[in-house]
Amino acid sequence: MGMDFSTLRTLISRYCAGEENCVDTRTVYIAHKEPPPGAEAFIQQRFPDNRIVSSKYTFWNFIPKNMFEQFRRVANFYFLIIFLVQLIIDTPTSPVTSGLPLFFVIIVTAIKQGYEDWLRHKADKAVNQCPVHVVQHGKVIRKQSRKLRVGDVVLVKEDEPFPCDLILLSSSRDDGTCYVTTASLDGESSHKTYHAVQDTKAYKTEEEINCIHATIDCEQPQPDLYKFRGNINIYMGNEPVSRSLASQNLLLRGATLKNTEYIYGVAIYTGMETKMALNYQSKSQKRSAVEKSMNAYLVVYLCILISKAVINTTLKYVWQADPNRDEPWYNEKTETERQRHILIRAFTDFLAFMVLFNYIIPVSMYVTVEMQKFLGSYFIMWDDEMFDEELGERAVVNTSDLNEELGQVEYVFTDKTGTLTENNMEFIECCVDGNVYVPHIICNGQVMPGAAGIDMIDTSPGPEAREHEELFFRALCLCHTVQVKEEETVDGIKHGIHQGKSSSFYISSSPDEVALVEGMKRLGFTYLRLKDGQMEILNREDEIERFELLEVLTFDSVRRRMSVIVRSSTGELYLFCKGADSSIFPRVVSGKVEQVKARVERNAVEGLRTLCVAYRRLSPEQYEQVCHLLTRAKLEFQDQDKLVAEAYDLIERDLVLLGATAVEDRLQEKAADTIESLHKAGMKVWVLTGDKMETAAATCYASKLFRRNTQILELTTKRLEEQSLHDVLFELSRTVLRHYGSMPRDSSGLSSEYTDYGLIIDGATLSAVMRPSQEDSNSGNYKEIFLEICRNCSAVLCCRMAPLQKAQIVKMIKASKEHPITLAIGDGANDVSMILEAHVGIGIMGKEGRQAVRNSDYAIPKFKHLKKMLLVHGHYYYIRISELVQYFFYKNVCFIFPQFLYQFFCGFSQQPLYDTAYLTLYNISFTSLPILLYSLMEQHINMDILKKEPTLYRDIAKNSLLTWPIFIYWTVLGVYDAIVMFFGAYFLFDNTTFTSNGQLMTTNTQMMFGNWTFGTLVFTVLVFTVTFKLALDTHYWTWINHFVIWGSLVFFVVFSLLWGGIIWPFLNYQRMYYVFMQMLSSGPAWLSIILLITAGLLPDVVKKVFWRSLWPSTTERIQNADKLYKGQLSEFTPLAALHPPPKASSHQRGSENQRNAPNPPRNNCCRLCANMLSRNSS
Repeated sequence: MGMDFSTLRTLISRYCAGEENCVDTRTVYIAHKEPPPGAEAFIQQRFPDNRIVSSKYTFWNFIPKNMFEQFRRVANFYFLIIFLVQLIIDTPTSPVTSGLPLFFVIIVTAIKQGYEDWLRHKADKAVNQCPVHVVQHGKVIRKQSRKLRVGDVVLVKEDEPFPCDLILLSSSRDDGTCYVTTASLDGESSHKTYHAVQDTKAYKTEEEINCIHATIDCEQPQPDLYKFRGNINIYMGNEPVSRSLASQNLLLRGATLKNTEYIYGVAIYTGMETKMALNYQSKSQKRSAVEKSMNAYLVVYLCILISKAVINTTLKYVWQADPNRDEPWYNEKTETERQRHILIRAFTDFLAFMVLFNYIIPVSMYVTVEMQKFLGSYFIMWDDEMFDEELGERAVVNTSDLNEELGQVEYVFTDKTGTLTENNMEFIECCVDGNVYVPHIICNGQVMPGAAGIDMIDTSPGPEAREHEELFFRALCLCHTVQVKEEETVDGIKHGIHQGKSSSFYISSSPDEVALVEGMKRLGFTYLRLKDGQMEILNREDEIERFELLEVLTFDSVRRRMSVIVRSSTGELYLFCKGADSSIFPRVVSGKVEQVKARVERNAVEGLRTLCVAYRRLSPEQYEQVCHLLTRAKLEFQDQDKLVAEAYDLIERDLVLLGATAVEDRLQEKAADTIESLHKAGMKVWVLTGDKMETAAATCYASKLFRRNTQILELTTKRLEEQSLHDVLFELSRTVLRHYGSMPRDSSGLSSEYTDYGLIIDGATLSAVMRPSQEDSNSGNYKEIFLEICRNCSAVLCCRMAPLQKAQIVKMIKASKEHPITLAIGDGANDVSMILEAHVGIGIMGKEGRQAVRNSDYAIPKFKHLKKMLLVHGHYYYIRISELVQYFFYKNVCFIFPQFLYQFFCGFSQQPLYDTAYLTLYNISFTSLPILLYSLMEQHINMDILKKEPTLYRDIAKNSLLTWPIFIYWTVLGVYDAIVMFFGAYFLFDNTTFTSNGQLMTTNTQMMFGNWTFGTLVFTVLVFTVTFKLALDTHYWTWINHFVIWGSLVFFVVFSLLWGGIIWPFLNYQRMYYVFMQMLSSGPAWLSIILLITAGLLPDVVKKVFWRSLWPSTTERIQNADKLYKGQLSEFTPLAALHPPPKASSHQRGSENQRNAPNPPRNNCCRLCANMLSRNSS
């Protein structure tokens, strides 16, 4: 048959299940052409079209899918069950009382989600119908983007986005390259260079492109934007020519073509299989500490609900055990009911009581919390102080579910480069064989004018060193991926190399490379361009030198170096390599290593970023071996990355050291002030960076992470060479714990009376701590010992960290026994892992792309904005939502407990105390808006004071406002108010003087005041009491507060008058007719309402007054002082006088200590403030 068994197996597997489901590769036929006879059999595979679907629902599945998702929430499902119970059995309340609030929540949520999904449908339609140009049979035709198929050859013109993932076949440029920006993928606005397939780059027209006969074997779609492997087989004769494909050949959907007239590419991944679509996956759901507390409280209240239902059911049957109390005379049981089994009757009654008391579970709390979080997040986005004029960016909220978590942070994990520093690199100096070169100051051993007073080491190079000097400069001009742009402006921003001239400028994905190339220009060697595979540089003599670029060994974070292989105009072959000192020095066989190493260490201590440069001459034979090694590695499909890394390792050996460079990355504005404020707020700050220890430590000192009195503890590879890990850990543990146990710590953490410790650990040592050797019996405790050391250090620096190690550290702290709230902040793709791992992830809008911003919960322009986000916004959010949660449970206890008490007076007959309208509207209308507005606008302390006094953050630490004692206090307060309302109304109601005209009440007139009047009286006291309670807790009053709080009470009164003043035709009962008006017509009713409200609020007011007077917190002291100064306290400094005084053995000794202690100088306003405060508190 002419077909072997392997081909048959391939046919069967592809036909039966689709190749993508069976193997790890796919075959793409360019322009859908069959391979020539004798080659692999042609199988037209099934791939998805190019339709992008970001929407969640369709027209047909919206209702069932949305309902399923909403009823997955426990509260919604619970109320659905209650509603169904009300429909099935005879319950004391109408199904409307549960159904209306539930369906209101469901419908509002469905409308919101439906509208958001409609917007996604609209955006998808615009993208999918966008026209694209496709080459078919030698002609260019237009079709809609959604109709593209894998294998189509696409024409893309300048400034157009790529419609799918393409392999670059050719471009308008002679060298087959094109420039691309990937801002929509990773935020990097720099121009990246991509390369066409070597054998197809000469095809420039549609007719030529149509002649290409080739297939592509590549991996199945993967979400990694920076990895791709494959081969292209080009059929030019009898034998196909095979070329390797890598990420530099792959143009991604979402990227945009720049500075290139046009390109031709073949579609290999379309639609939802493109790398951009595969990165749509949502992040894992994070839950805040407040949400966990809410769920715990709901469980408690559910237990209370069940207990109430069980107690009432039991007491009902105990009460009815007497035949005379079986049922009231007007409600005798039917014979059918009498013959039902007692367990069935008991279960039915239990469900009825559950329905009667179910309002203790506040379904509306979920809606209010969602609205509070959603609306409250706009305060961050609208904050003008968090707007950066340089970037033109505001803070961004990617998720509003964690707003209150910003007020609970205990650990801050921050990146260094681009986060603490500007990531704006400036070339400072370079060192060649021990000779220092500083642009415009020292060049070629000559001190330039204006260099007086600058401390530097330099000796003039001799004739032998001149060759190394020029090789060094040429190496930095050639070993990079910098592009040269000729235009004067890009995106409206002017870039010019020559001052005052419209000239070319450098762009690169790495700011370090641009700084080095610009530094070489200032030292006399100018990189001009890469043209037709030739790199051109202008030397000091204004002569153009050309080097043929043969190979680029790209940089990666594992090797920490990059190399190029070039051929000079004289035919000499060079390998130039630059990278971190730790990756270059072990590969060097000659050169002045000690002199260069000394300079590198000195620059690192000063906080400069250093790179080492080396080279190697290659013979033609060695170059042939290199080419063979690289080609074989790139063509190997399995484990290609590993084989290429091994090839690079073999090539980058036996190097000659040339020198080193120093680049400065300056500290961001107010970074030191921000870190100091975080320390005062009680947060521990860790810096996680990939930089070397000396550079990172210098940055930590500059940013005040380490202070002058900080004793540095080292847990590094260098120390482990002298001692075992076991000995080092136990020695550090003893040192820290000895001082920690004997020295009291100052509240601000800045006292000089005790030893302040800072820990430095590197990545290799961390790996040893996290994965200790199996043969060491004591190794199991290493992680716990390390954690104990870290907990007692004020700051920790982790250097030489890989991205995965950053996430491991965050995870380790999260899992420690205290379970602290963590925050991770960074600006680069290497920070994404720790941002996703931390409780709160914050991205910096920096220069390393926008991956961190896209994957974060919040994004801010600069590190300094973190201070206000935590100390002000986080503080406010937590105060507001904690009050919201406690208040909701409190007002529902006040609402339902009288209903529970009422059952003891109605024979446990499940008679409701309140009217159906009151049951339905209590949480929806009468009490919802005041607490929502409070949770959006409350400011218990002035914003300026919160920024000036970071220690106030400690008052709300560790979820202090949602602890069990406070929860129990609110619950007991609710029970007390309910008892006051019920029994107060009961005893006043039973008084014979309680009449409408002041005369004695008779039996006949007493009938006018029945159970609905009694329930309305209790409900009226209830609404006014819980609303006044919120008003007493409000510190920040605006006209909106007044309007909503008093307006809600007016609405209740007006509604009650209308509800009881009109005979509503759609009701089958008129039990509330004239009840409210007749109640208010009685003078004693007015008096009882006032007395009961006062009695309900009095204990809470008295408790607050005594508590503030005897044991005031720092927050309460500042609130009192701020009231004395009418909101102007923030103008008086310092605020330290308002902190609680230090504890002493007696009052007298404390007074002596205060008199003898050296007080900081105060102005008159501060003394006056402290004196008035002391008089007020006494």
